[in-house]
Amino acid sequence: MNHYLDISEEVADALRINMPIVALESTIITHGMPWPQNLETALEVENAVREEGSVPATIAIIDGRLKVGLSHDELMRLADGSLHPVKASRRDIPILIARHGNGATTVSGTMLIAERAGIRLFATGGIGGVHRGAEKTWDVSADLEELAHSSVAVVCAGAKAILDLPKTMEYLETKGVPVIGFGTSELPAFYTRQSGIDLSQHADTPGEIAQLIYVKWALGLSGGVVIANPIPVQYAMNKSIIDAAIGKAIEESEMKGLKGAELTPYLLARVAEVTGGDSLEANIALVKNNAYVAALIAKEYERIGLEAEA
Repeated sequence: MNHYLDISEEVADALRINMPIVALESTIITHGMPWPQNLETALEVENAVREEGSVPATIAIIDGRLKVGLSHDELMRLADGSLHPVKASRRDIPILIARHGNGATTVSGTMLIAERAGIRLFATGGIGGVHRGAEKTWDVSADLEELAHSSVAVVCAGAKAILDLPKTMEYLETKGVPVIGFGTSELPAFYTRQSGIDLSQHADTPGEIAQLIYVKWALGLSGGVVIANPIPVQYAMNKSIIDAAIGKAIEESEMKGLKGAELTPYLLARVAEVTGGDSLEANIALVKNNAYVAALIAKEYERIGLEAEA
């Protein structure tokens, strides 16, 4: 894969001198938010990482090349739609490379490329998971399988609230993926801080989180870690309001016969419409917060690694 990998000068320098790095996905830019909030958010998220002393590495596929660290022009072209990128998970990567295509990497695609580049921390909004009604449709996000394979820690506000959260947690347990609450013993539900699902593990500081993930990989236990970071209190939405909006969006998606890669972008956009834009504001806030926390953990992770080598 390295033959097809383009690492920006900033990220390459950071890798060479063991600076903390935070990977960022690109489907948030292309499929998760409308223009121009998508570009504004992408730049603000990168800045949030830099302000905490880490280096941002937004990941995408452009002209058949795996890009780790995007220029302002590349971010702009993704955000304004001129590249016409498809959603790219593990399945899609070889096809896009062979055909010199453009892709916005999902959580799974970003994890895979980040690991190949040597990046251990990744910040996103929410991971994919088991969709509601999956017992009939078998609709399960590739994100969960990638978490079982790629050794990258994902800081997120839990799984997206449009999903079946209990089944998602069961799937992660089966695959041996730790889910660690950051400052919480309850799984956050993306737009809200509560889901009613207890977590068996939690930590209160970035140093604790970094130690846990360092030991996991030092033991030779490959695979990812989910770091569940609740949305900031001031941006959290009323659970009954968001649940009603999600229910309406899911009902409409079923009537339209939507499924697969087109389902999640539709549901997120429709929930934003139903809530009068409140869910979009919450989405932006939680992504920035996750980037901030990931940057703090990345710094501690690099510190622990350097101490271990000394």
